[in-house]
Amino acid sequence: MTLQLFIGLFVFAGIAAFTPGPNNALLMAAGMNYGFRRSVPLILGVVVGFPLMIGLIGLGLGGIFKLYPLLYTILKYTGAAYMLYLAWKIATAVPSLDSTAAAKPLGFLQMCLFQWVNPKGWIMAVTALSAYTLADDYATGVATVVGTFIFMGITSAATWAGFGAVLKNTMTDPRYFRMINVSLAVLLVASLVPMLWH
Repeated sequence: MTLQLFIGLFVFAGIAAFTPGPNNALLMAAGMNYGFRRSVPLILGVVVGFPLMIGLIGLGLGGIFKLYPLLYTILKYTGAAYMLYLAWKIATAVPSLDSTAAAKPLGFLQMCLFQWVNPKGWIMAVTALSAYTLADDYATGVATVVGTFIFMGITSAATWAGFGAVLKNTMTDPRYFRMINVSLAVLLVASLVPMLWH
């Protein structure tokens, strides 16, 4: 991979990872409702799950969906239903003000699996693999894309969950929590539109 191509990939990955989307809405909601420490499994789920998805697509799983489009359609609509469920959970969440409370956000495995139904994630993965890999050194290109998204995943996921945790520690009126939770839920539902439109 050339330096120019890597710089382009780095900029693309940074913009893609830090801009609002389903992952970041879930991370912020978790940080705000449960605190940063309880959001760590979610952060790790993004850091491991999304690069793993990119790697598997790069190794040819995307071709399987082209051969069997029904599998992709099933995944798409199952994912949409699951995202609607998550949006409802966020909208109705009550922040855990007690650090010892039993409530907790999604777990590591759930967040890893969520990457497969995240429409923004699919767009990011396919775009990165098609735009920032070279045919004559494809394996190195895939590895570079995966490594770049691991780095960006750590920084962006921790930032969004941390931002939510800061809100949790600075807001005292439960009405504000409800307004932000509903806004994040609406954002999550809105992120379904591009996926369902195609």
